[in-house]
Order: sequence, then structure tokens, then C-alpha cells
Amino acid sequence: MTETIPVTDPRVARAVELVNREAELLDRTEYHGWEKLFTEDGIYVIPIDRDTDDFAGSLNMVYDDARMRQMRIARMTEGYALAAVDSARTVRTVSRFVPESVSDNEVVLRSAQILVAYKRGNHDLWAADLVHRIQLSPEGARIALKVVRLVNSDEAVPAAGFLL
Repeated sequence: MTETIPVTDPRVARAVELVNREAELLDRTEYHGWEKLFTEDGIYVIPIDRDTDDFAGSLNMVYDDARMRQMRIARMTEGYALAAVDSARTVRTVSRFVPESVSDNEVVLRSAQILVAYKRGNHDLWAADLVHRIQLSPEGARIALKVVRLVNSDEAVPAAGFLL
């Protein structure tokens, strides 16, 4: 039987705090603040195949390194862009935190996310399993990898004017 890692472990608590802060920044559309939560080599990925861990060798909806995240944020915040004009308001709930591995330098944390997006009188629901690989240092906790596994990733997914 695998040893259960308690969410009360201070390292896990730091990781959960970071994931919650990330959700708040995204709901407030504070994308530049969100970008600062990542390590320099951090990856943000939304795979189509929910079972893959080979993100570089698979088809993804999103596979962003720092450069691509910055370009995505620029499209959403600067000038006229369909992704930014009349964008949806979002409220996300992140829960069911399960530590997968913990060391003094890194926490891998699985969780569930429900995101409600409201635009032009319509509510859309997005559900996903998340994985965050979070690097810990005396300077703070930062995201080295964020994987968003949408429950309906293998079906047609509408374009989103927000980050998941």
C-alpha cells in the first residue's frame, strides 16, 4: 500500500496555496501576475489525449512554454483580439487536492477544477483534472508544470476567451 501524504504537510500546504492563488489571478484576468507564478522553463499544457504524459510527442490544445504563454497573454490583453473582446467572466473552484509526491524541493499535486464561464447571458461549464508540479525554494513556490485534462478533451471543445 502506498503511503498517503497528508495535505497538512507544510510543503503540500504551500502548493495548495499557490494553486488557489493561481485560480484567483485567472478569474480576475490578471494574466501577467499568473505568468509570474511559473518557473522560467515552466510548461502549461492542455492535452487532447487524457491519458498521455508525452506532451511534446502528442497533439495538444495548448502546449506553452514561457514564450508562448507571453504571446497568448499579449493576444488576450493588448489591442483588439477576439479572445479579449467581451471575454467571459469566470469563477473556478479547485478542490480534491491529492499530493502525488512531496520532497523539500518539489510537490506534485493532483486536483479537480470546475470553471463556470459567463458571457452574453450564457453559462458554460468546464471540468478538468489538474496536475501541478510545483518547485519549492526559500524564495517561494512556482509552477514548473500545469496539466489541464478536460473531461471532454476528445470531443469538439469551443474556443475559450480565458485561460484554463
